[in-house]
Amino acid sequence: MKTTLDLPNDLVREVKLRAVNEEKKLKDVISELLRRGLGQGPTVPTADLGRRGQVGIPLFPSKKDAPAARRSVRSLITAEYETLTREDLERHRPSA
Repeated sequence: MKTTLDLPNDLVREVKLRAVNEEKKLKDVISELLRRGLGQGPTVPTADLGRRGQVGIPLFPSKKDAPAARRSVRSLITAEYETLTREDLERHRPSA
């Protein structure tokens, strides 16, 4: 599907450079970045799917009373995002 977007010049330049460095088409790099941003990762061919609607993702067993079992997916993602953001800020903080 074709669409037109008005994007900041610096962002377009960065994506174009990535496409050149990875020797990929611009549309493929943009698709990959959008999928990653939406949390979908790379597409899975339908032949690789198990039962209808089931995607093979890693599952980690936990106890039924584990704290994460009582939280919504949204709250877990928010907590992960906040942790990653805090770690990024600490890593990029100028040393005194």
